[in-house]
Amino acid sequence: MSEAIDTLRVVSPVPGTAMGLESVPDPTFSAGMVGPGVAIHPEPGQEGGQDRKQEAVSPITGMLVKLHPHAFVVMASDGSRGVLVHLGIDTVQLAGEGFDLMATQGERVEAGVPVIRWSPGAVAAAGKPSVVPVVALEASADALTEEAHGAVVRGDPLFVWE
Repeated sequence: MSEAIDTLRVVSPVPGTAMGLESVPDPTFSAGMVGPGVAIHPEPGQEGGQDRKQEAVSPITGMLVKLHPHAFVVMASDGSRGVLVHLGIDTVQLAGEGFDLMATQGERVEAGVPVIRWSPGAVAAAGKPSVVPVVALEASADALTEEAHGAVVRGDPLFVWE
């Protein structure tokens, strides 16, 4: 007898262009060291210039187990799977500048609920890549299906974690 495995549908936390993680200019992500996933390349200067802030939303329903100004992890409601959203590359070096927390670590969040407000344009202006890796933590490389490619808006399906 085999046990049924629940699928976890992960939505895009930000708008932009979805691509494979290999497009991320950081080997930790591009080599899949923390897990497989999808990278979203935002359009920094869109709609109002470099300083326009946008909301990054939770990609799944669950518990916000880690929250930093530049990144967060949501653990699925069943506690078995976590999804990392990292807003830009090397953005920890910005020491929270330009990031506003909209949620609290330890809080239960629904998919699509705002977690952090940030500006991809300000990240790019600070000399950091504004790409957003969305990673299925510690998943096997073949655990993801239906990976999005091309234009996505916040809340669009990004991948399914089998």
